[in-house]
Amino acid sequence: MPQEIEFEEAPDVPDIEPVYVHKGKASYYADFFHGRTTASGERFSQNRLTAASRRLPLGSRVTVTNADNGRSVEVVINDRGPYVKGRVIDLSRKAASELGMIEDGVVNVRVEARPSDQPNRSLRHRLERMVAALYPDRKPVSEPPVTVAERPEPDLTGTNLTGTDLGTVE
Repeated sequence: MPQEIEFEEAPDVPDIEPVYVHKGKASYYADFFHGRTTASGERFSQNRLTAASRRLPLGSRVTVTNADNGRSVEVVINDRGPYVKGRVIDLSRKAASELGMIEDGVVNVRVEARPSDQPNRSLRHRLERMVAALYPDRKPVSEPPVTVAERPEPDLTGTNLTGTDLGTVE
């Protein structure tokens, strides 16, 4: 009688999603811009959670964290800017308020863009390419796993493998 061997299942180790990170200074829009048209074509509102970035694609969802107090907010990139050296993002007044930076005006931040957080496939792919440029050795997490049915059949031409060499399968 064969002895049964018990195998301990390996714990699932989640893939760590590569994230596009941009560190620098953040400021917020002056009230003068309220109601003006943004680069995305929307009207700018100080009362929405939006931001301007020179690098991130329009429509991207990003998390901005105030480096001084640890408070974070999720915003949508709907405009281009800032155009002041050293600044990486301009925020709406509402976003700036959530970060606790109204009094300071300019604070150090960490801007994170995760491909999986994006609202559509096009933005996911654009951010994946940006991340791939930063981390060329990492494989994108959003790439679907290959199932058996999707694997290409091996090309066995020119080999000695025939049905008789493999035995009969019943």
